[in-house]
Amino acid sequence: MGATNLFAREHGVDGKVVMITGAARGLGAGLAKRLGARGAKIALVGLEPDEMAKVAVECGPDAAVFEADVTDWAAMESAVQGVVERFGGIDIVVANAGISAAGFVRSVDPAAFERTIEVDLLGVWRTVRVALPHVIERRGYIQIVSSLAAITHAPAMAPYAAAKAGVEAFGNCLRAEVRHLGVAVGVAHPSWIATDLVHGADEHPVFGKLRAAMPGPMGKTHPVSVALDAMEKGVLRRDRTIHVPGWVGALKLIRAFLPPIIEIGGRLRGNMVARADKEALADVAARGAAASSRPVGPGGAAAMKGR
Repeated sequence: MGATNLFAREHGVDGKVVMITGAARGLGAGLAKRLGARGAKIALVGLEPDEMAKVAVECGPDAAVFEADVTDWAAMESAVQGVVERFGGIDIVVANAGISAAGFVRSVDPAAFERTIEVDLLGVWRTVRVALPHVIERRGYIQIVSSLAAITHAPAMAPYAAAKAGVEAFGNCLRAEVRHLGVAVGVAHPSWIATDLVHGADEHPVFGKLRAAMPGPMGKTHPVSVALDAMEKGVLRRDRTIHVPGWVGALKLIRAFLPPIIEIGGRLRGNMVARADKEALADVAARGAAASSRPVGPGGAAAMKGR
């Protein structure tokens, strides 16, 4: 199963106000459509208003778009204020906005590295902080999107893995802090999901090959529907953890052993990390660091443009 709390009763979302960041594409857009179909009032927050407008059409009559960069305090405060003015409050927040920049620490573009941290970690913090008083008022639910990368720290993924590990820790702290206020907090850990973000990573001339070499289930790409099934159930059951697929949760039990296993695996597979490192340096020399490690996919492009 993709989520925990298997025997919990489901909470209906009909009439509930759901705010989702990173809602223009991928998991954010898909979850918005599913919850909208269940009667929720959907507030789509993100950087691509035209794309979000298309999503809103499929979310039912009670859907609205709020353009905002999750790393911008003023923009997020304005968006949340707009949601509250439009719908009267906020019951559920899904902090989903995220980007990924591929690159080795010694050659990655510093701007891409830091923008990934800003969006994936600080964006979650700012989203939650601004919306939290309204969620507390309605004793609602917050779902924060972390990643398998928070548990398995692969080479060439330092900014993304660091941010997503921080997101997991943030969510765990938050859960303990707001439980007595009637607010539940869930942390989602999707593996590789067939979104624009993952497709963009696969197209990278260096790191696409590195990901393709990941063994067994660690490198498998899962349909978007698999993640949406788990995330939707997580919202309905107010789950504390959501694992996509279920075996991701089992990895948490052995996470202390994973870094040396990953290091040994890289050496056993023909020292592929050393080769990729060399190829990355060549790619940077040919295209420049900014192009070589630019955050992938349309969402990544929008985030860098916003910066």
